Amino acid sequence: MLSKRDLLRFGATGAFAAALPGGAVAQTARTGMFAAIDIAQKGLAYGLPIVMNYAVMYKFAIDKDSGQFKAPFNQVSNARDTFTYKDTAVVTPNADTPYSMVWMDLRAEPIVLTVPTIDPKRYYSVQLVDSSTYNYGYIGSRTTGNDGGDFLVVGPDWRGETPAGIKKVFKCASQHSLAIFRTQLFSPADLDAVHKVQDGYNARPLSAFLNQPAPPAAPAIDFPKIDDESAKTKFFEYLAFMMQFMPPAQNEDAIRADLAKIGVEAGKPFSVDKLKLDDRLQLLIGMKMADRRIDEVLQLSGKNLNGWITGLSGGDAGYFNGDWLKRAAVAKGGIYANDALEAAYPFARTDDRGRALDGKSKYTLTFPADSLPPVNAFWSVTMYDGKSQLLVKNPIDRYLINSPMLPDLKKNPDGSVTIAIQKDSPGSDKESNWLPAPDGPIYLVMRLYWPKTNPPSILPLGEGTWKPPGIKRVG
Repeated sequence: MLSKRDLLRFGATGAFAAALPGGAVAQTARTGMFAAIDIAQKGLAYGLPIVMNYAVMYKFAIDKDSGQFKAPFNQVSNARDTFTYKDTAVVTPNADTPYSMVWMDLRAEPIVLTVPTIDPKRYYSVQLVDSSTYNYGYIGSRTTGNDGGDFLVVGPDWRGETPAGIKKVFKCASQHSLAIFRTQLFSPADLDAVHKVQDGYNARPLSAFLNQPAPPAAPAIDFPKIDDESAKTKFFEYLAFMMQFMPPAQNEDAIRADLAKIGVEAGKPFSVDKLKLDDRLQLLIGMKMADRRIDEVLQLSGKNLNGWITGLSGGDAGYFNGDWLKRAAVAKGGIYANDALEAAYPFARTDDRGRALDGKSKYTLTFPADSLPPVNAFWSVTMYDGKSQLLVKNPIDRYLINSPMLPDLKKNPDGSVTIAIQKDSPGSDKESNWLPAPDGPIYLVMRLYWPKTNPPSILPLGEGTWKPPGIKRVG
């Protein structure tokens, strides 16, 4: 058990010393010390995906000077190329497909998303994500087909009837939502064709779709500025701010009641100056403990398949069922992860013998000719910096190797394909199969888009009949 002296000593060590949460402990009856630590733990786990999502929304749709601004609310933004090392707003970004996205403000009226008719050979998906980072619906090849159409996204308070011409209605549990469009790119020469598909994506208010007068605009919002540092120091302030746009689900009553005990309530302001020292330390300890638990869940909840960890995925509210640690682990591992049926994400930080992956060593990853990842769409292996989980700057501007590249990859005599994973070029004769690594810790993510459900399959995650091959250290 920790005494007050222990608390003070913990604060003096410098661990999280700068990360003082910007929230006020309730000014009435003081919450007990260990109760406050427990609530802070739960609160961090519950709030981490919400605050991470707000940080992305702020950079992409609010702050035009962020350097990563895409477009204002309710307007589709099309990335004309895949992500590179310069894109830092989202951890473990997908570099397979040019992204399109739209941040939706659903307070005044619903939004109609339009997708064009797309070649059946080209995979695409539109992932609908709420402010809790739950995936509440999909438009795309797997779910609605490639015939295109108009789809209605409504907020939590909408009670209208489905208009004529709308193929499907998706109800979001929060008043802000993100739609992520992924459009398969077959090769660099295919970019123009992808751009034509992107040009057919559209978002418009329901009133515009119906050719009717728009309803009164929703009140303007004073969005608080957020950056990497303030996300730590004002974590609970951002959480309280976002909760006002997120009507509580039934399974959130308990966590929101606990948060209220330490002064974290939807839409209410906070003042760090009102926190007493021991109150700050209690919250810091709880946050630190939760951060460690989230990392443990991320590492231990999946199954180890030849060094690849699989088992966690994105999902809807029912999938997580109030498991805040699991939801936080998925967000920390790669925010906006797809449902397992849409994409599976085995990841690796160790080789096949459990040794940490590091760019100071060289590795190979070999797929047997008859055991490529079993997917209906396509697969990839992407390299990330092990510390930042961002793409790695390299001399050939290559961040992944994927199945569309197979015709250009050199095959072994038995038909297998070996990927060379290392910092420096393996030589011009092997460069086609080279996946450049950082000069330090390595984090690898395999993406299996629209995984097959019949054997061989990676599904159910961790239990399927197909397993990724191990990463072998050279020498």
